[in-house]
Amino acid sequence: MRISSLSVPEVVKEIITRNRSIYDCMKMDLINYTALAVKIQPEIERIIGNSVNLNTVVVAIKRYSDSFENKEQIKEESVLKNARLSLTDGIMDIKFSVQESNKMDPTTILDKFSKVTNNYEFFRMADSFRFLTEDMEDIRQIFSSFSNRDDVFSTGLAKIRISIPSSQNKSDVVSYVAEVLHANGIELVNAFFTQENIIIILNEKDSSRAYDILHSDIMRT
Repeated sequence: MRISSLSVPEVVKEIITRNRSIYDCMKMDLINYTALAVKIQPEIERIIGNSVNLNTVVVAIKRYSDSFENKEQIKEESVLKNARLSLTDGIMDIKFSVQESNKMDPTTILDKFSKVTNNYEFFRMADSFRFLTEDMEDIRQIFSSFSNRDDVFSTGLAKIRISIPSSQNKSDVVSYVAEVLHANGIELVNAFFTQENIIIILNEKDSSRAYDILHSDIMRT
């Protein structure tokens, strides 16, 4: 079991990376930092679960923007140097709100999960709970009491776990991976940080090619 705990700079990078228009404008230095901070501040507070000072968001955006100035140096040093990859197809993304969790205590859900499989990730967000696990009917039955049961599941997904040595900087991995895959016509569905790994979620149809692209990038280092 792993629980997500993100800092403001990490959340800023995640939000910008997911939004290609903002990401591309930032690379071209066409972003007004304060205006962007006002726009994404509510989402940051929702993810973190606390109020966030606007100036803190502006600083995080500015530092992320500055990182693009060293893009060539980053490529030479290779963000994915010594990284290890693992690919799992047939993944189901399960998301339910805190309000919905009143129908079944999360501890009870975790206990039921452990009896079906140990191959899952658990993330506690500010307003929701999230599981990434194999798409199995036994897992679906755990949520049979949810009235909007079909809305809980997102299927047809795959995950690539990226393990980076603790001595290396993990902060640029998601944006680097997103850029490499985007250049090859593959978009991320989502990305999650844990203490040990970074997990990217893709459509299953893109997963094998994405794995090969990232693996080739590692082998060139």
